Amino acid sequence: MRWCLLAFLAASTIAAAADRLVSVDTRPGVRVGYWLMERPGATATVILLTGGDGGIGYKDGVPTSRNFLVRSRDLFASEGFNVAVVGKPTDKDDMDLTFRAGKDHVEDLRVIAEKLRAQFGKPVWLIGTSRGSVSAAAAGAALDSPTIAGIVLTSSVTYSKFQPAVPTLPLMDVRVPVLVLHHKRDACRDCDPREAHMITDRLTGAPVKKLLLVDGGGDPSGPVCEPMHYHGYIGMEAQAVKLIAEFIRAPSPGS
Repeated sequence: MRWCLLAFLAASTIAAAADRLVSVDTRPGVRVGYWLMERPGATATVILLTGGDGGIGYKDGVPTSRNFLVRSRDLFASEGFNVAVVGKPTDKDDMDLTFRAGKDHVEDLRVIAEKLRAQFGKPVWLIGTSRGSVSAAAAGAALDSPTIAGIVLTSSVTYSKFQPAVPTLPLMDVRVPVLVLHHKRDACRDCDPREAHMITDRLTGAPVKKLLLVDGGGDPSGPVCEPMHYHGYIGMEAQAVKLIAEFIRAPSPGS
């Protein structure tokens, strides 16, 4: 037993040491960087799409953003996935919602997804949070299997008065399984949990769709639309990642 534990710890250390920043050409004159975490025996590859301006806070050789997905990247790796935390393209300082819903961003994600699928030979899932939900949903509507195997939308943008929101996208074109995860106490006006059903209602072509409204965590701090509040699943990161991982491994419908 002791040797098994030592072997596991050694393998984990080696894998973590290999985590690295990768940069790829996606469009003419444009490159996109992503933090890559390859894990032996992974069953799928997850592409994590952050909110805000789309950055990952790369500093001193590692991502430092407090975004829910960025700070939970090790949890996704521990669930048996390869992980790619995608940053901004070189032609954008701020990935606003209009860009995230557009064809250039979808092309960036297509190139990355196809590269990762070819590299690892595993199903690729897009996971977006907050503004990143628009990124994942737009790509999910444009890209079919086998490029992507499914999408996960967390803390989704639902308010659409001035800019694209997830319910305004062509969700009927999504042809892969979709999980919509939202915290019941998310108080961000643009990401209202009471409106999350508008997403699943419009996913008429998805083979499997599921809406999960969760409640848990605690000790929120800062503005309600920021990652250290319920909007970012504060205090329940492991639970949220586990629910996502379970759906990826065995997509099942429900609400």
